[in-house]
Amino acid sequence: MYRALYRKYRPQGFDSVVGQNTIVKTLQNSVKNKSFSHAYMFFGPRGVGKTTASKIFARAINCLEPVDGNACGKCKSCVHSFEKECVDIIEIDAASNNGVDEIRELKNKISLVPAELKYKVYIIDEVHMLSIGAFNALLKTLEEPPEHAIFILATTDPQKVPETIISRCQCFSFKRISDDMIVDRLKTVCESENIDFDDEVLSEIAISSDGGMRDALGALDKLTSYTKDKITVDDFAELNGMITKKILHEFCNDIFAGNLANVLAKINKFSGDGKNLIQIMSQLMHFLRNIVVNYYVENSKCEYSVDNMLKLINIINEKMFDIKKSGNPKIYIEMLLIKYIKDISDKKNISQEIITQTSDEKSILGNNSAVENKEDNLVNLVKETDKMAENVEEDDEEYDFDKEFSDDENSYDDVMGNNYNDVLSADDESFSDTDEDSSLKIVKNIDDIMKVRVNNTLANANKQILNKEQENFKLLNDFTFDQEIGYIVCNLLDATVRAASDDSIIISYEYDSSVKQNLLELEKITYVYNKITNSNKKLAIITDEDWGNEKNKYIKSLKDGVQYQVIDEPQEVYEEQVKNDIITNSAVELFGDIVEIN
Repeated sequence: MYRALYRKYRPQGFDSVVGQNTIVKTLQNSVKNKSFSHAYMFFGPRGVGKTTASKIFARAINCLEPVDGNACGKCKSCVHSFEKECVDIIEIDAASNNGVDEIRELKNKISLVPAELKYKVYIIDEVHMLSIGAFNALLKTLEEPPEHAIFILATTDPQKVPETIISRCQCFSFKRISDDMIVDRLKTVCESENIDFDDEVLSEIAISSDGGMRDALGALDKLTSYTKDKITVDDFAELNGMITKKILHEFCNDIFAGNLANVLAKINKFSGDGKNLIQIMSQLMHFLRNIVVNYYVENSKCEYSVDNMLKLINIINEKMFDIKKSGNPKIYIEMLLIKYIKDISDKKNISQEIITQTSDEKSILGNNSAVENKEDNLVNLVKETDKMAENVEEDDEEYDFDKEFSDDENSYDDVMGNNYNDVLSADDESFSDTDEDSSLKIVKNIDDIMKVRVNNTLANANKQILNKEQENFKLLNDFTFDQEIGYIVCNLLDATVRAASDDSIIISYEYDSSVKQNLLELEKITYVYNKITNSNKKLAIITDEDWGNEKNKYIKSLKDGVQYQVIDEPQEVYEEQVKNDIITNSAVELFGDIVEIN
């Protein structure tokens, strides 16, 4: 009679148990030292070796001459324990024997001495299925069994076992078996059974088995029945309601290209062909995961946006439980992908609009050609260094990094009172930023403009608007990895939103250098923020310290009964644009006071 592979290749000794080295070593040492506990509990996922280890251990403790903690297989006890008719190793299925009567019958028989072996071993599988009454009936016997009795309890759900039972057992947690170990075991089985296979199909079996060796051997057994030819990945996909890698790749192309009609048509075809849509979503998640890992670990090329792939992986992972429990997984998956494709399309459109927006026949993001040629300029700089004079004055222009400013929250609350909490944000958390070189037009009266904007924002400040702007800031997170506007978004996210009105918002940075740099790029930052958040706000950018001073002035005016009034914002006055000489600046930076600037 044909025997299933998982039964045929069930380990007969500890040396054959895969993936549970720590537990095996502990049990072997117990056999060597003859230090047995009266009760054990093995728990862990299905198919990882709990029952198998229980049987091996039961034989080993009854062996008359154990070898390295394993049953010798030759002595009288071993011969008897390997027989099916052995009455001293009793395996009980708690799922079908879960009542009080069965446990009472067990208690009545436990006092009988073993027929052939030294110990009577009771293996109770799926012990969590016992009723509360059965657990209570077992409790006293489990705590003080006869000297010739040993209990081994196995379960996949230890949370359902009463603590009073667990505390009386020596517990071992069986872990999921790694994919590599499962693949190695499957190769051994295939070689023994003369099964022809692709290496890739064994990896797919290991992944789908979720760390369970029994499930992996069962899947291999099913494939050998499906085809007598060489087992391929397509055979595995067809037999398990999945799709081939070629079709999966086409599916991904349609998703990331935003081709919604093709995506829905493919889902409809998968469903019509009897494919398992839940398995396909899991397959999609693992496929994208491999692409992302290879991109970061092996620097391989990536045909899709990494940001979009990460987002889709997270969405599928978060919603997988809901998909499985949904009354109609097909509709749930369709709506999930429709929303995802719409989101990435909207993001792509916003990003493209920002990129194509021009100012003075240039992109809003400016001309970065000088930065791109920075390395070439530095090479030329080194060659020209010998021509420079020996005594120079070092460029004394430095950024003034202010001390970190921290508000006293208690005193702030005392002064402001509850009435003013509707106007100002009490969140004074600050961040730091680094400044970058910029060649944009410089506004000479920018400080005056910022003061007016702060005044006007506070004059019409509103708590509801502030809350809305704080929520709007969260939208920026979707653009942090964007190659074109990511750095602007990151600069914005480094700020803290302080106050907001219908027309403007106040944001602050910890360091004065961050404020100066962002004021140089105020036009870009304002445009990007308004485009992403679909608003039309002016930005007032100040330091945390300045915000503290402005806040105190505002508090004092309110206490004095004086309301802020909106005033006209002055026109921008520009300085003449000075060319950003990377060679000169870099010379000073690299060589200090040996450089003379003429």
